[in-house]
Amino acid sequence: MEKIRNFFRVQSNYQLLIINIVFAVTGTSSLFVADYILNYFLVNQENYNNFLYWTTRIIFILPVYQFLLLFFGVLFGEFSYFWEMEKKTYNKIRLMFKKNKK
Repeated sequence: MEKIRNFFRVQSNYQLLIINIVFAVTGTSSLFVADYILNYFLVNQENYNNFLYWTTRIIFILPVYQFLLLFFGVLFGEFSYFWEMEKKTYNKIRLMFKKNKK
């Protein structure tokens, strides 16, 4: 169990449990929220071909997931943990685009 806590950089098994619950709830809810919003804008498989629909859906799910991760992090009292994770993710994406410009 110590290896898992070190991997997630948490202090206790309780914090590890809370973080895993936040990940589970965020992943599930991001799919539902993204689907609801895409349906609102009439982006569905009936109006778009499969490739365009799934590409749009995946691209749209990413920011929804990031927002909901912070939202559920606040609800479960782990905002600082997930905020640090968001900053790392943002920096990785920024560096990825920065490398492509050269």
